[in-house]
Amino acid sequence: MKLHELQINEGARRERKRVGRGTATGHGKTSGRGQKGQGARSGGGVRPGFEGGQTPLFQRLPKRGFTNINRKEYAVVNLDTLNRFEDGTEVTPELLIETGVVSKQKAGIKILAKGTIEKKLTVKAHKFSSAAKEAIEAAGGQTEVI
Repeated sequence: MKLHELQINEGARRERKRVGRGTATGHGKTSGRGQKGQGARSGGGVRPGFEGGQTPLFQRLPKRGFTNINRKEYAVVNLDTLNRFEDGTEVTPELLIETGVVSKQKAGIKILAKGTIEKKLTVKAHKFSSAAKEAIEAAGGQTEVI
């Protein structure tokens, strides 16, 4: 196969609708807009969500809850993830980002106790769950809140 022989699959692209090109096309005269009215006019039509004057659905539904603007979103790291580091390593947020454990630092890093830890590590993070802190110290490591 050569570059000039490439073709798109049948039906992968649809031809655009050419309106106002005679009655035989099926889109002549009114060009698929029906007779008179708001939808037939140029620039006409209603905004999204408009229901003809009836109270729109998004206004009829009850409003629930609120969003706390001061909420801090922590990047979560589980204990079993920390086993990838060598014994005696100082695990910092910078190291976690560098090794790809955490994609980007949000409000901080929180260590959770999912899984087990077999290595003796010094872990520096913004928050620890109590179970994670106990597990790290039981494995002979240290925890330090930044």
